[in-house]
Amino acid sequence: MGARTLPEFVDVLQQTGLYTFTSTEARDACASSLVAFKNAARRLVLQERLASPRRGFFVIVPLEYRSMGAPPPSWYVDALMKFHKRPYYVGLLSAAALHGAAHQQPQEFQVVTDRALRPAAAGKSRLRFIYKKRTTQTPTLELKTETGSMRVSSPEATALDLVRYPQAAGGIGNIVTVLSELAERIDPDRLVQAVTLDSEMASAQRVGLLLERAGAEDKVGPLATWVADRHPRTIALRADRDVKGAPKDDRWRLLVNERIEVDE
Repeated sequence: MGARTLPEFVDVLQQTGLYTFTSTEARDACASSLVAFKNAARRLVLQERLASPRRGFFVIVPLEYRSMGAPPPSWYVDALMKFHKRPYYVGLLSAAALHGAAHQQPQEFQVVTDRALRPAAAGKSRLRFIYKKRTTQTPTLELKTETGSMRVSSPEATALDLVRYPQAAGGIGNIVTVLSELAERIDPDRLVQAVTLDSEMASAQRVGLLLERAGAEDKVGPLATWVADRHPRTIALRADRDVKGAPKDDRWRLLVNERIEVDE
């Protein structure tokens, strides 16, 4: 690259539209020792020229994002997951917001992957990683970003993940509100396809009921047929709450043990 120092290396990358690099790439380009690289990188981090959400992985901070400490996670999430060598997709509330359901902007950038990873932070942005064994089976879309692209769960898969991970999605009340906004992007047949790939009946039952209560009855007909054909056992809407006295919804075979309201 013709760079002899780390600041020169960073400048050359940015000039070519690249905003991430690893410590190995920088040391190779600059023929730098480990100690010299660490000292140079530390100085650039202190100068808010670089952010480091993971040891050995760096994000270049353009001038317009200095006050935030780093560009948005969409600029570097794909490169970060390649650094981790893990499959991934942007999911849950972050995916819902990207699909237009932004009633409440998520406080963290939620990434689903097949290994438990600790949270990461770059500037004021926090990335939370949700473990899901069948990450690669989830329907996704590739969305363009300022620096390339990133994988995002489809609207249908996003709906299923929201009910699968209610704590990460803000609880039942928030989920049904998000679903009321996400519903216009959901295709009834693709919802069944996503459920079939997911192979988790409980999520199918819960998302069917919540979409229905969110005013999206027109989106759940094929799903209701799919569920009825398989004669699932009756379960609780909330698995962590007592079902005593809870009314039963026969269509979805659910004990509705939480009041469901959509925020306006």
